[in-house]
Amino acid sequence: MGISYFPHTEEDIQSMLQRIGMKSLDDLYSDVPKDFVYNEEYSLPSEMSEIEVRRKFEELQNKNSRLTVFCGCGAYDHYSPAVIPALISRSEYLTAYTPYQAEISQGTLRYIFEFQSMICELTGLECTNASMYDGATSAAESMMMMMAATKKKTRVLVSDTLLDQVKKVIGTYAKWHGVELFHIPAKDGVTDLDILSAEVAKGDVAGAILPSINKYGIVENLSGVADQLHAQKGLLSIYCDPSALAVVKTPGEYNADIACGDGQTLGIPMCYGGPYVGFLSCKKDLVRKLPGRIVGATTDVDGKRAFVLTLQAREQHIRREKANSNICSNQSLMALYVTIYMSLMGKQGMKDVNELSYGGAHYLYKELLATGKFKAVFDKPFLKEFVLSTTLPVADLQKQLLDKGIFGALQTEEGYVSFCVTEQRTKEEIDSLIEIVKSM
Repeated sequence: MGISYFPHTEEDIQSMLQRIGMKSLDDLYSDVPKDFVYNEEYSLPSEMSEIEVRRKFEELQNKNSRLTVFCGCGAYDHYSPAVIPALISRSEYLTAYTPYQAEISQGTLRYIFEFQSMICELTGLECTNASMYDGATSAAESMMMMMAATKKKTRVLVSDTLLDQVKKVIGTYAKWHGVELFHIPAKDGVTDLDILSAEVAKGDVAGAILPSINKYGIVENLSGVADQLHAQKGLLSIYCDPSALAVVKTPGEYNADIACGDGQTLGIPMCYGGPYVGFLSCKKDLVRKLPGRIVGATTDVDGKRAFVLTLQAREQHIRREKANSNICSNQSLMALYVTIYMSLMGKQGMKDVNELSYGGAHYLYKELLATGKFKAVFDKPFLKEFVLSTTLPVADLQKQLLDKGIFGALQTEEGYVSFCVTEQRTKEEIDSLIEIVKSM
């Protein structure tokens, strides 16, 4: 073989080939059509010294465009304190794996417990798992929880004002689990609660998944929805932006049964789609339906506070047919990331982030309308994100912005344009965007 790092000797390989009736490793691929076999020389660069490799990667890095971000749609450019990557790059965090052995994993278990506690405080619900891959899968898992909790019901209501990528993932899970979805249309930019009420009244509804802040950036009013569902023995899941929960009504205040969403807004930088961290919270009576794992606090043999994995509803621990999704591994590293962020920001800091975002977004909204090239679409409350209609060709607008280093004006499927302002955007940056619009 001539490959130093393969553990198998030539004798090992020949013995395995003989066992399966093959003469060579090439025989393993004999059923692959010849048209798909690459027979040319590989275009690999010649070897380089360390300094040459560094220069090469710097050249590649310089091809990236660093843009000023004025859009959201599920990924938000919030500030990330420098201390967070410095801390999580420590080897005991970066290389940590599933903490099966509690006696040597107290640090990992402790920060997962703190993550759960902080998310519970944000959502106003009693239990949180640790953790999910992203917001879309956490929403899909909330659907599976509702189906498991209500047993014989077959339908789940999904608001069309959820983020499009979230709806698509929910749809994928539903298709392969035999769940019948009913999409509640939007009315004036928010979930049509009259249609929701009519569907709930028909019966056979396991639950509904609705947004706290929807894909248009509008803060939805979900008062009374939980009562309607509970009257028909259904459940309510609310999809949330956890950062915004510092200032908007929480799922707990709406009497929701489940809260789901993406923790990316808690300081995780945007980086080509990940890594993100989903969260899934619920009322205490649904705790055994949570996927993944939960860390609990207890005392050791000496009476000292200690932490353990508990209520692991996965196939490694219980009968497969009763198991929930197996979601774990080092996803906890991102749980640690947002835990440090929330610890650093504190309650007031979280409110300050939203106040700055709110002020910047409403300033941009007002100034864009003042140009006469945009019109309001919905007269509804928004926090940091909004949509407008425009007389400008959207592709030209996007190109003009990109030429000036600005990423914004994403077009929705309805033809609106979407903008978002976080605490990272300065007045000078906002004014620069407005001047570009005025010049068109």
